Amino acid sequence: MKFSTIALSAAAIAVSVSSRPLARRDVNPDLVPQFGVQSGVNPDGTGNCDGILGADGKPILIPCACPPPRDQFIQLLNQNVAAGFVINNPSVGISFPEDNSQASALARLNAATVTLQNIHGPGVGCPQAATTFGAQAQAIQNGQDPNSVVNKGVPTPNGGNNAAAAPSAAAPPPASSPAPAAGGVDPSLVPDFGVVAGTDPDGTGNCKGINNINIPCSCPPPRDQFIASLNANVAAGHAIKNPSVSLSFPTGSSKADQQARINALLVTLQNINGPGVGCPAVSTVYGQLQQQINALPN
Repeated sequence: MKFSTIALSAAAIAVSVSSRPLARRDVNPDLVPQFGVQSGVNPDGTGNCDGILGADGKPILIPCACPPPRDQFIQLLNQNVAAGFVINNPSVGISFPEDNSQASALARLNAATVTLQNIHGPGVGCPQAATTFGAQAQAIQNGQDPNSVVNKGVPTPNGGNNAAAAPSAAAPPPASSPAPAAGGVDPSLVPDFGVVAGTDPDGTGNCKGINNINIPCSCPPPRDQFIASLNANVAAGHAIKNPSVSLSFPTGSSKADQQARINALLVTLQNINGPGVGCPAVSTVYGQLQQQINALPN
C-alpha cells in the first residue's frame, strides 16, 4: 500500500508540473533590429520631424514621437512574439526565429515592423519611415549585412543626412508631378475626410482621429495633395508609391463601384508617402464608409 501511495503521489506531481504553462523566453535584444533613426529630429512645430530620406532625397515627415523608446518597443515585441501575433492587431501573425538563415532574419524584421506599425492599436503606430527597417530588409535579401545600412539615409539634427551621395537638389519624384486631371477623378466622388489635421495635439506628435484614437498630427493630408496623389494612382492603375497594390476608380453607383472607389481612397491614404507610409484609416471616416458600403445589398 505504501508503494502505491507514493506512486500515486508522484503521478499527481507529474501531472501538476506538466499542466503548468511553460515560461516563454524573451527575444534576444541583440537580434532586435536597430531603428537607425532618432526621434525628435528637426521638428517643424506642427508635430512632424524628419524620418528617412524619400525618393526625392528629402526626409519623409514622421511624428516626432517616432520611433518609440527602444525598451518600450522591445517590451511590446516580447508580448507579440509570446502571443504569436500582434497584440494590438490580432489578425497579424508573427514569429521571431533566432537562427542565422536569411528567412529567419527577414521574419525578425517583419516582426519588428508590424510591432512598430501597431504599437498603439490596429494600424496606429509609427511608420516604417521612422526606421531603416526597409533598407535593412533589402540588404538581407541582397545577401548583405543589414548593419551596413542601419545609419544610411537618416536625418541629422542640422538638417543633413547620412546618405553616401544624396543630391543637394534632387529632382521631384514623378509621382507628385501629374496634373490633377491625369486620372480623371471627379472630386465630387471623393468624400470629405471627416477629420481635421492637428486636432487636440498632445505635444508628442499625436493628435485625435476617429473615436479619439491617436493619429499623426499631419494626418489627414491636405485635400488637394490627396486628390493629386489619387489621380496619379488611378492613372497608373496602382499605387504609385506601392506598385504591387492595384486600384481603380469607377464612377458608377453600383455596390462594386463604390467598393472600388473607397478602396482606392484608403490605399492612396495609407501609401501617400511610400509603401505603407501614410495616414491610418482612422484619420478619416473612410473605414466607416467602407463598412456601410459593404453592408449594402448586392
